Amino acid sequence: MLQDHEIDYKVIGEEMQLVEIELDPQETVIAEAGSFMYMKDGIVMQTIFGDGSRKSEGDGLFGKLIGAGKRLLTGESLFMTAFTNTSMGKSQVAFASPYPGKIIPVNLMEHGGKIVCQKDTFLCAAKGVEVGIEFQRRLGTGLFGGEGFIMQKLEGDGMAFMHAGGHVMERTLNAGETLRIDTGCVVGYTKDIQYDIEMVRGVKNVLFGGEGMFYATLKGPGKVWLQTLPISRLAGRILQYAPQRGGSKEEGSLLGGLGRILDGDNR
Repeated sequence: MLQDHEIDYKVIGEEMQLVEIELDPQETVIAEAGSFMYMKDGIVMQTIFGDGSRKSEGDGLFGKLIGAGKRLLTGESLFMTAFTNTSMGKSQVAFASPYPGKIIPVNLMEHGGKIVCQKDTFLCAAKGVEVGIEFQRRLGTGLFGGEGFIMQKLEGDGMAFMHAGGHVMERTLNAGETLRIDTGCVVGYTKDIQYDIEMVRGVKNVLFGGEGMFYATLKGPGKVWLQTLPISRLAGRILQYAPQRGGSKEEGSLLGGLGRILDGDNR
C-alpha cells in the first residue's frame, strides 16, 4: 500500500520547463523554497520545518533540527514549502525550473524506493517523500569528489521531480558495467549504483587536459541520469565573460584591452 500522497502531473515547455501538479482534496506536494510558480484556487501554502515525511514528523523537534542541519550541508534552506489542496475538488500548483534544462519525473516505487541525486537538483515531490542527505563513504570520494561528496537522497514510494541543466540522458548499467563521468554531469542514480572517484591517468592529461584531475565512476546495476550543462559549468562560463570592475564584456581578451585603450581607460 502506498504511503506517500499520489499526485498527477504535467511537464510543460522545452528549454525552461515547469511541472504542473494536480492535487485531489487534502493532497500535498512539498517543494524547495524559490521553485514556486503559480497556484489555483483552493491551494494553501505553508512553510514547514523539515520535509513533511513520516520520519520527519515522528522525530520531534530535536530530530527536525538534525535534519535541518544536514540540509544546510547541502546548501539548501532550513525550511521547505508545502502546498495543500483544501478545496472540495481538484486544483493545480506549478513549479518552474531555475535555469535552462529539463525536469525529470521519477516514481520512487519503481526504483527501489530511493534515488541519490546532486544537492541542487531536487525540485518538488509528493508529501511523504523523505528528502535527506547522502554522504559518500569512500575516502577518495570525500577528499576529491567535489560536487559528488555530499548529495541528497529521495526516499519513499511517491513521485519526485529533479531538475537538470541542458539535455538529460538516461543510462541503464548492467551488473559490473562502469561509466566514467565528469562529477558535475551526474544528476542522480538508483540505490544499487556504486559511486566512486577515479584520478585521470597521464601527466599530460592532468596538466593540459582542461577537464580536471578526477572523474566519477558509476558501476551497475542500476539507472543513471546525466546532464549536459551542470549549473557549476554554466556559472563558470558566465563569470568568465562577465565584466570586471565595470570594464567591457571583452575584459579578458585582447579585443577588450584595445577597447579600454580607445576608451581612455588605462587600468
